[in-house]
Amino acid sequence: MSKVPAAANTLRILRHLASRRGPVSAMSIATALDLPRSSVYHLLAVMTEAGFVVHLEEERLYGIGPAASELSSAYVRQAPLARLAGTALAGLVDAVGESAHMSVLHGRDVLYVIEMRAAGRPVLVSDVGVRLPAHLTASGRAILADLAAAQVRALFPGREAFADVGGTSPEPWTPTRLRAELRAVRARGWAVESGDVTPGLSSVAVPVHDHLGWPVAALALTFEDRRVGADEHPRLAAELAEVAARLAARLRTG
Repeated sequence: MSKVPAAANTLRILRHLASRRGPVSAMSIATALDLPRSSVYHLLAVMTEAGFVVHLEEERLYGIGPAASELSSAYVRQAPLARLAGTALAGLVDAVGESAHMSVLHGRDVLYVIEMRAAGRPVLVSDVGVRLPAHLTASGRAILADLAAAQVRALFPGREAFADVGGTSPEPWTPTRLRAELRAVRARGWAVESGDVTPGLSSVAVPVHDHLGWPVAALALTFEDRRVGADEHPRLAAELAEVAARLAARLRTG
């Protein structure tokens, strides 16, 4: 038995939340972990204040918060996935002749972990260590589309949650617009953005899933619109999906 039960139970709750497909009730946590309800509520309140848990008050549900997501992204940056993806993306860049990158969700942003520049292609803003608003990027949309709807609502509860970086979109971002965009991503099987980050450049992206089916990262290709038309997007997305599937298989087998 742990000599620090509160710390042990906090970790148990976080692990339980991370294993769910979406936010859950405090009662279900207490039942699943055989913990007193009062203890669960107390620990959830502390973790919510610290940002490791989000509380959806209207639905009375709890889910993983931005601080826990940051720990996850730190793990991905240091884990074998980054090394495996680097080799795979280098091969993809050579094959298609376009710049590629891998990013992870970091709160409402995506954090770029790997950047592979293709020869003769423009310099991108998505360098290693750069953070961009997730809703504006193909990578962010690819990840968000595979999260539970309640988790997306917790990250983007209202208009004030949407940052802008001066792209070309004339329509303001709202939760309704984001939901529509993510439905399109799920229907298509891959995400795309055109000019939302840099005018004249577009990206396509796909998620990489872990053994639980969670989107732990996204792979993307970025290219100039004047050279690559929209009719080429499905082919590039298919190339990315093949790489993502290989990486997911390696994650499952270790």
